Amino acid sequence: MTMPLLEMPLGVREADLADVRESGAIDAFVRNCPGATPFHLTAWSRAVERGCGQRARYLVANRADGGIGGVLPLTEMRSPLFGKALVSTGFGVDGGVLGGGVDALAAGAWELAQRLGCPGVELRGGPAPTGWETDETSYLGFVRDLAATEEGEMLAIPRKQRAEVRRALGFDLEVVTGGEALLPEHYRVYAESVRNLGTPVFPAKLFRSVAGAMDTDVLTVRHEGHAVASVLSLYFQGTVYPYWGGGTAAARGLRANDRMYFALMNHARGRGCVRFDFGRSKTGTGAAAFKKNWGFTPVPRSYAKRSEGETREVNPLNPKYAAMVATWQKLPLPVANLLGPWISRGLG
Repeated sequence: MTMPLLEMPLGVREADLADVRESGAIDAFVRNCPGATPFHLTAWSRAVERGCGQRARYLVANRADGGIGGVLPLTEMRSPLFGKALVSTGFGVDGGVLGGGVDALAAGAWELAQRLGCPGVELRGGPAPTGWETDETSYLGFVRDLAATEEGEMLAIPRKQRAEVRRALGFDLEVVTGGEALLPEHYRVYAESVRNLGTPVFPAKLFRSVAGAMDTDVLTVRHEGHAVASVLSLYFQGTVYPYWGGGTAAARGLRANDRMYFALMNHARGRGCVRFDFGRSKTGTGAAAFKKNWGFTPVPRSYAKRSEGETREVNPLNPKYAAMVATWQKLPLPVANLLGPWISRGLG
C-alpha cells in the first residue's frame, strides 16, 4: 500500500517500506541508477528506524507508466536537544534525490515536513532542488579506485604515508575480519574513539541493525590480543565504504589505523571491490588531511536544505559546542557510553 502525498503530474507519493514487493522494486531501481549509494537502499532506512527510533519516510516519483522515476529516502529526526528535521538520509553521509523528478520530490519532502511539524529538510548529496539553499564548502568527499594488487596499492599511497604504512606492518598486529560476532569488540573501540574526539557514541543497536540488514563486515586490528582499531564497512556495487571506524589511545603509537585501512583495501579487493570510498570529512580538519595523505583527491560535497524559522544545528565544529566537546572528552568512558546513545540518536 502507498499513501499519496501530493496531487502532482509526476505522482510523488510516500512508499510503504513494510510492503516487501514495493521495497524490492525501490531497491531494484536504486541498484540500477547512476549515483546510487547504500544510503538510498530501503534497508538503510529501516535499520536506522530500528536502531535509533527515528521514523523512516521514503518518497517515490512514479512515471506515467507507473514505473519508478526517482526516489528520496528521508528520516524523520526528532530530538529534545537538537530539534526536528527531515533528513536524507538519517545517519548517512549521502542520500538526496536519486533519478528524476528532483523538484517534485523536493516539494513532496517539504510538504511532508510541514505536515509533520518539522521546520527544515536537509538533503545530503544529489542534485540541488530549484531555489533551495546549497552548501558546497563544509564537507569534502574522498573516493578513488583500488589498485589491482597489494603491491600496487602500496605504491598508490604517497611516499610519506607509505612510510607510515610500512612502519605499521612492522608492529606485532593481528588483523581479523568477520560479521556480527565482532560487533561488541568493534563497539568498544569505536565508543572510546568518539569519546576522545568529544562526540557521543551512536546506539549499539544501530550497528547491529545495519549489520543485520546490509552487506557489511568488521575488520579489527589487535595487539597482544586486545583490539586497538576497528572499522565496520558497507559494501555496495563494487565499492567499499569504511563507515564507522576508530582506534583506542594505544592505536596511534602502534600505527593501528594505518594498518587497518591498508588491510581493508586489500580485503575489499578480495571481495571484488574496485573502489574505496573514504567518506566525508569537514573541510580544514585533521580527518580531511589524513585522507588526502593517502592519495585521495578531495571533492566538495553538495548539500541542500530548506527551512522555515529556526532550524537545528548539529555541526560539532560550531563554536557554541566547543565547551560541550571539551567536557565530553573528559567524561569517564562508562559515563560517556551510558549517556551518548541517548543524545546521539537525535543527531542523524
